[in-house]
Amino acid sequence: MKITIVRHAETEYNHIGVMQGNSNYELNEKGRRECKKLREELKDVKFDYCYMSPLLRAVETAFILVGDRVETFPDKRLIERDLGDLEGHPRSDYDVSKYWNYDLNSTDLGVEGIQSVFARAKDFLDYVIPKHQGEHILVVSHSSVVRAMHHLLHHTNLHNDKLFDFPIKNCYCETIEVIEIQKK
Repeated sequence: MKITIVRHAETEYNHIGVMQGNSNYELNEKGRRECKKLREELKDVKFDYCYMSPLLRAVETAFILVGDRVETFPDKRLIERDLGDLEGHPRSDYDVSKYWNYDLNSTDLGVEGIQSVFARAKDFLDYVIPKHQGEHILVVSHSSVVRAMHHLLHHTNLHNDKLFDFPIKNCYCETIEVIEIQKK
């Protein structure tokens, strides 16, 4: 099977460098343009299903990408990381070394622990992989969940300090071939 993971396109909060967390914002015009560009790049890809975070920016991204051509399912496990008291603050207030340290699993200021984000991503993958053997699914989510799925699908050692070492920009898109599970 194949899983294509996409981060939602740009919102106004992304543009000005403010963290959104579970806030529900729509895409801005630049976001809609970058999403339409990605749709053009994916036009020849046949997706069997689309799963998306129920937050507006992910739903809007999913519908621009696949419209009504593919059955879509909102899934709460794909929602953005709860940023607690940091929601609405500048990105510069976010301590990556603290909040992306798997072993530390900091929940300071009410931020959802990173192990919880990975657990949600793993639970989602454990559901869709056996269900969609031989199919290609599109998953539209947020930076923390997309990053967690990337690491889980690439079997990264989670007990290192490299979990935040690659950028997940708006409209990030990656297709990962998942080894089929043998049915008994």
